[in-house]
Amino acid sequence: MDPSKEQLEKTVDIYRDTWVRFLGYANEVGEAFRALVPVSFVWGSYAVATAYVTADAVDKGKKAAVAHGDNPGRTTRVAVAVVDTFVWQALASVIIPGFTINRVCAASLYLLGRTTRWPLPVRKWTTTAIGLSTIPFIITPIDRSVDYLLDSSLRKVYGDEEKHK
Repeated sequence: MDPSKEQLEKTVDIYRDTWVRFLGYANEVGEAFRALVPVSFVWGSYAVATAYVTADAVDKGKKAAVAHGDNPGRTTRVAVAVVDTFVWQALASVIIPGFTINRVCAASLYLLGRTTRWPLPVRKWTTTAIGLSTIPFIITPIDRSVDYLLDSSLRKVYGDEEKHK
């Protein structure tokens, strides 16, 4: 098969290959802006990220159902696809990066308060800039760490062939 036909047949995963992927980072953006916005905005950003995680898990479950047709063990494979995707995404896209950005921003605001004489609004905007600029650097290490964690634990229960990716 020549490359052009192969490219045409490749299925685009909207949750991994399009702008929709950035919805998984909504809570990191919310955490970066925590010093500047009402807390309801931060919680709203978690709602967006959680909706993304849930939608991706449901999508992977539907794809597993189609892939396994009426074969024995279909229900188990669908459940594994949903659980693996949800757990992976919850850890790698919401919980760990949200906590990380929260702590980076809290530490930044504290350190700026102790080491500078900048007015509070300047310190808050600087903290937000630091939080936002941290996001691209934490994604890959967190993703790899969550892969390692799940490969070393949950995925041993159902086998390596059923990963989220």
